[in-house]
Amino acid sequence: MAKGKKVVFVIVEGLSDSEALENLINKHFSKNTVYVKVMHCDITTEKGINSQNILKKVTEVVKTYALSNHFSRSHFQQVIHILDTDGAYIPDENIVFDSKCSSPKYYDEKILTKNIDGIKRRNQIKSGCLDVLSRTSLIWSSIKYQAYYMSCNLDHVLYNKRNLTDEDKEKLSSAFANKYKNDLEGFKKFICNNDSIFKQNLTYRESWDFIRNGCNSLKRFSNFGKCFLEQLDD
Repeated sequence: MAKGKKVVFVIVEGLSDSEALENLINKHFSKNTVYVKVMHCDITTEKGINSQNILKKVTEVVKTYALSNHFSRSHFQQVIHILDTDGAYIPDENIVFDSKCSSPKYYDEKILTKNIDGIKRRNQIKSGCLDVLSRTSLIWSSIKYQAYYMSCNLDHVLYNKRNLTDEDKEKLSSAFANKYKNDLEGFKKFICNNDSIFKQNLTYRESWDFIRNGCNSLKRFSNFGKCFLEQLDD
């Protein structure tokens, strides 16, 4: 790592998430060194994870990277965690049985599933984890941490599509990355100025309160724009 630079550690769920956003995050935080950690899972719903240990788990992810690179806490500028909401905060009555759904299907006002109790349990655990992460401002004692949501997921926010196959995710992430490859300002305009997605009048805390209301965690909202507006790399 170049002298004077610090690590901006970014946590995402999947490879397609990284492909869509890594170049843009690199450009925005060009004064520092960006590392994108792909979890290959939703950390908030992994087996054994709950609101009591989610912060410890995320801290372990950062520590493991630091140890493998001989870094200490002082080498980090911040941790950015990008999370899908997946309808975690919706009322139970908006989880609807459909015997044809081999996996959950997401819509503005409902989740279709053949395992209602399973989605209820998942939502209870996931919302608890999101609550903890959204209220965390420091990780590993001193590193600035902020969690940003994509609702109902990253595909929905970036491409306005839900219930995609992995192949479709890969195609769309590649197209998105190419579209904004040399247009960071265009991406900022998209993610920060589109008021139907990003509510500029809300503070970071208020944006999390907003997504907890009703079925908002199924609709197309994100607070990720705040990552670019706050100029945390200064």
